[in-house]
Amino acid sequence: MPAPVRIRKHEAVPQTGSYEVCFADGRPSVNFYWDDVAGRRLSPNLLTGAEAIEKARALARAELARCRKTK
Repeated sequence: MPAPVRIRKHEAVPQTGSYEVCFADGRPSVNFYWDDVAGRRLSPNLLTGAEAIEKARALARAELARCRKTK
């Protein structure tokens, strides 16, 4: 059985990218976009890299806890 959730890092340009939380059951992925250069953060929903990975990990932990409860 594949892992119920996986985090992928996308960084095409240095110091900017996204963390994608992928679900094994086919649900759409959730992306957390980040940029560590404050001058490039044109959108209010962009996070720092540390904030983005923390949010991605929190979502993954919550999903794993949900999967354990349903077993």
